[in-house]
Amino acid sequence: MLDQRFDPAEAEPRLYKAWEENGCFKPSGDTSAQAYSIVIPPPNVTGVLHMGHALNNTLQDVLIRFERMRGKNVLWQPGTDHAGIATQMVVERQMAQSGDNVTRRDMGREAFVDRVWNWKEESGGAIVGQLKRLGASCDWSKEAFTMGDRNDPDNSMMRAVTKVFVELHKKGLIYRDKRLVNWDPHFQTAISDLEVDQREVPGHYWHLRYPLADGVTYLHPVKDEDGNVVDQEMRDYIVVATSRPETMLGDTGVAVHPEDPRYAGLVGKFVELPIVGRRIPIIADEYADPEKGSGAVKITPAHDFNDFEVGKRAGHTPLNILNATAHIVDGEEADTAGIPAEYRGLDRFDARRKVVSAFEEAELLQEIENLKIEQPFGDRSNVVIEPWMTDQWYVDAKTMAKPAIAAVKEGKTKFVPENWEKTYFNWMENIQPWCISRQLWWGHRIPAWYDEDGNAYVASTEEEAQEQAGKGKKLVQDEDVLDTWFSSALWPFSTQGWPDKTADLETFFPTATLVTAFDIIFFWVARMMMMSLEFMGEVPFKDVYIHALVLDEKGQKMSKSKGNAMDPLELVDEYGADALRFTMGRMAGQGRNIRLSKQAVEGNRNFATKLWNAARFAEMNECGAPGEIDYARVESPVNRWILSELSQCAAEVSKGIEDYKFNEAAGALYKFIWNTLCDWYLELIKPLLAGMDDAAKQETRMVCGYVLDESLKLLHPFMPFVTEELWERRAEGRAEAKGFLMHQSWPSTEPFTDEAAAEEINWVIDMITELRSLRNDLGVPAGSKLPLTLVNAGAEIENRAMSHEDVLKRLARLEDISMTDATPEGAVTAVIGETMSALSVADIVDIDEARNRLDKELAQLDKDIKSTEGKLSNEKFVSRAPPEIVEENRERIRDWSARREKLKAARKGLEGL
Repeated sequence: MLDQRFDPAEAEPRLYKAWEENGCFKPSGDTSAQAYSIVIPPPNVTGVLHMGHALNNTLQDVLIRFERMRGKNVLWQPGTDHAGIATQMVVERQMAQSGDNVTRRDMGREAFVDRVWNWKEESGGAIVGQLKRLGASCDWSKEAFTMGDRNDPDNSMMRAVTKVFVELHKKGLIYRDKRLVNWDPHFQTAISDLEVDQREVPGHYWHLRYPLADGVTYLHPVKDEDGNVVDQEMRDYIVVATSRPETMLGDTGVAVHPEDPRYAGLVGKFVELPIVGRRIPIIADEYADPEKGSGAVKITPAHDFNDFEVGKRAGHTPLNILNATAHIVDGEEADTAGIPAEYRGLDRFDARRKVVSAFEEAELLQEIENLKIEQPFGDRSNVVIEPWMTDQWYVDAKTMAKPAIAAVKEGKTKFVPENWEKTYFNWMENIQPWCISRQLWWGHRIPAWYDEDGNAYVASTEEEAQEQAGKGKKLVQDEDVLDTWFSSALWPFSTQGWPDKTADLETFFPTATLVTAFDIIFFWVARMMMMSLEFMGEVPFKDVYIHALVLDEKGQKMSKSKGNAMDPLELVDEYGADALRFTMGRMAGQGRNIRLSKQAVEGNRNFATKLWNAARFAEMNECGAPGEIDYARVESPVNRWILSELSQCAAEVSKGIEDYKFNEAAGALYKFIWNTLCDWYLELIKPLLAGMDDAAKQETRMVCGYVLDESLKLLHPFMPFVTEELWERRAEGRAEAKGFLMHQSWPSTEPFTDEAAAEEINWVIDMITELRSLRNDLGVPAGSKLPLTLVNAGAEIENRAMSHEDVLKRLARLEDISMTDATPEGAVTAVIGETMSALSVADIVDIDEARNRLDKELAQLDKDIKSTEGKLSNEKFVSRAPPEIVEENRERIRDWSARREKLKAARKGLEGL
């Protein structure tokens, strides 16, 4: 006997354990079946489950469970990323908190790396357990780690990374160069753009006067408050503005636009750089914007990405003024830049104050502008990031991007939604060299060794490097490690055993689909494309599904600082994993951000309860688990109707998942199970189940049990726990005898229709629905039963009414049903389909009160429609509002308009009463 309710807290861990113990997540191994694989975007080993993970992994699991039930040989490859900077930070913080007063440098590299491995094995990977709570059906026996297994002497992940580095270096696609990088002065390492957090903070623009050299002067226009030129003044200086005054110590020039008439005569002249006393040229470059500030910009190639390019075009040698900890340099670099002794060794912000003070004293500080500025912070260190010139290893991404661009243009890999291809192309066609070295200890150490003269030898092992260098040369390995994204770029094939030729690699590469977020198209998707094409000769995945963001119910981005972040595990605790998963599925429209609320999750928990109650109804009415049935032998119109509705639902769900329109698939399930099955079918069959016709009763029990089981199969990818529980509990021992629900065959999508049955049952449903609506609109008390008259109904309609009399009277609260040629007095009429229906209300309803209520609601609807139409006719609103908000307003107008037509019909029916 089914319990009164489904208890997710008890059932979900029990079911997941049973699936794992029975190897349910492993590939079938059926080599005759089509292979289908997905690689999980590896979460950081330090990570915890957030809403983005919950959405991403729910959608992957829907695809995996769907294709598994369709009989494919399915692999969902799990694993975690070693997350270089994040993991090293966690362990160093743990060491600081231990009170031992020992740093990693005190420990030494080998001991520290061992400590990180110990942390990983003891405390890392908590997110794996959290993904299991969500129901993720990954093959955990194949769980991978981007650093491999330290206890495996044949660590294939390490070998893969080393092989790729060495081979790309041999081809000239990896090289060492001095370029600008995002430098984190706290961790003293280069970081990727993704690890840079651009924040709007209160700041300043210091407007500095640079004196012109050699006695040069020029006439500069003077403008009034409205920007009109009213005069000219003679100047012996040029004004530049900067938010980082300390960088002027490394300026190599001042740029003006080549078509800016104000400075045309100054191009080729020089300024005397204050403090350092160097002469630097005034150059013409289109980077300078005549409309911005003074139109002149200081150029510091060693400390600004844009300035680096300007300096390169002008042939300037960059002058570095900062060291690794963001202090002003000393020694040779300081001498070259001409930095005075009193500035050397200063922290960058102390140097800033000193520079501003010096300009002020020299009367060269024109003004200080207070404003909000965008400033780059390290997302882990929370310190301001510096563009810094340093020697790093780079991948020639421009060359490697060409085949990856072609593959998408040729349709070998497609993006869903398609508009993300433009983002991909835009980045790939303007790609910059990829900095792959990081100044950390945790990660894949770069396989390069240096001799005492600084010559580099790239090799798979130190022995090979020694062979290259020759005997007697002392070699030291590069201290740096590879960017985490380097190893994860190999993920689709390194997880399958490459560089060895394994059976898994042969079977599951290339993968079928990648499900990921838009913000890592550049950092991960593009790089996997490049590496797979280079080393495997084919694309790593056929489809890339880019899902949207999960926002709060007001459309705001979730963040702990705002206090609007929602913890998926708390929602799982409160409502169950199924409820959260189905909420994600129902809201996952292509290109539309998800606005998540607890109410939405609660509503889908109620959906699971509705399904559970339907199963209890079936159990109480002896609707068992018949297995397959012969549709042709089903006779009752209501049973044939539900089979045709099931067939349509199966087709819609299958197409929705195939097309990555998860919301349409989940929407079809919700409509079928909640409305069609529970609200209508179970009500419509009650007379058959309670009747005296044993054959009809037996058929109905069989069909009801069959439809319920097929519904469980269709719903399983979205709500695996409640469906698996019902699969077993509806027929004790079935999971053991026939296998778990997750291994059952997906319902047939072959169309089955019975137009006559559909027409008959839909007439009944429409009649009940419209009569209920009419009663509600007229204010008929819920307990009152009214007489219904069908006017001029033909034989077929009369037949239907009599066949379904019990249902009509019970669900529409009717006293009786009669047939006449004329409308009875005191009755309100409504045309339902082609049937004129008259509901006698005069003795029950206060007609005047009903008219007033309808008039009032119609007036309010007119007002709401007019107001919203006005909003949608405003071009500014439509262009600025999120697309989902615009569509929401259009949907409101459609709903209000339909409601208005109904009320108008009801109001018209009261005329003459």
